[in-house]
Amino acid sequence: MVFKDRLEHRAGIVRDVLVDRSIEAVVVNKKDSLYGFGYFEVQVSPNDVILAIKIIQEDINFE
Repeated sequence: MVFKDRLEHRAGIVRDVLVDRSIEAVVVNKKDSLYGFGYFEVQVSPNDVILAIKIIQEDINFE
């Protein structure tokens, strides 16, 4: 897991950026469907974790 957020579209943006950089990434829904709490995770293979975190920190800003 390299990123998590309560908003699905933010996790999707992170996944898309990583895929554009040739890193396989998936969004996993960890949100409880009954109560609505939880988050969405972006997961990558263990070999890509460090590069993915670097890309997220340097190239993605939601503010």
